[in-house]
Amino acid sequence: MLTGIVFDARDAAALEAFWREATRGETSGLNLRFVETAAPTSAPSAKSAGSGKNRLHLDLAGGPGWSAEVERLLALGATRADIGQGDVPWDVLADPEGNEFCVMRPGHPGIRVERGLAQICLDVAEPDRFSQLAFWSAESGWHSIDYHPRADRLRRSPADRVCLVLGPPAAPKNGRNRVRLEVTNPEREPGEFLDPGGNEFCINGINGVDGVEGINGVDGIEGVGSVS
Repeated sequence: MLTGIVFDARDAAALEAFWREATRGETSGLNLRFVETAAPTSAPSAKSAGSGKNRLHLDLAGGPGWSAEVERLLALGATRADIGQGDVPWDVLADPEGNEFCVMRPGHPGIRVERGLAQICLDVAEPDRFSQLAFWSAESGWHSIDYHPRADRLRRSPADRVCLVLGPPAAPKNGRNRVRLEVTNPEREPGEFLDPGGNEFCINGINGVDGVEGINGVDGIEGVGSVS
């Protein structure tokens, strides 16, 4: 079952605080987990040439007041990002550690909410669409599928508010993905694995944490590291 998203972070507490405010804590039960790492994560202004965009990013709902929502996110520490998107009917921003995300406007296909997390988007190369759709439908446990010529959407149920979007193009892979999907499966060995497109993802045990607790706590234990 898809249960969350993992971010590598230079400052896990600060990035967790940003995303808690950015999503307003509305993630449809998905856990956003932040792992302190010594590996450099470039801010947008300092991103090295060729480092490229992340293969996994989040879409937030802007709602009717999407322009004000963008300004709110900028005030929280986001910056505008240019990943070559051109003139598109949504806003591309980056969090304080350079991870791109989008603010979607009302009427965009697949958007069912007016605030908080709306979509999780995974780049998939066109030749890999069928294999990735089959793989992630099985791994995530999200079996409600909306087929579209440009991308496929998976939901936990037909009425669920958040979807996993799989579609091209796939950004070039320059090292380990710093934003990754996380699934909970008590029948699988915990650890980090690769999907058919070469993207790292995490498998956790029955409680979905394996010793990593979040800000809301697990089994009464609290610590810095997640939004749910």
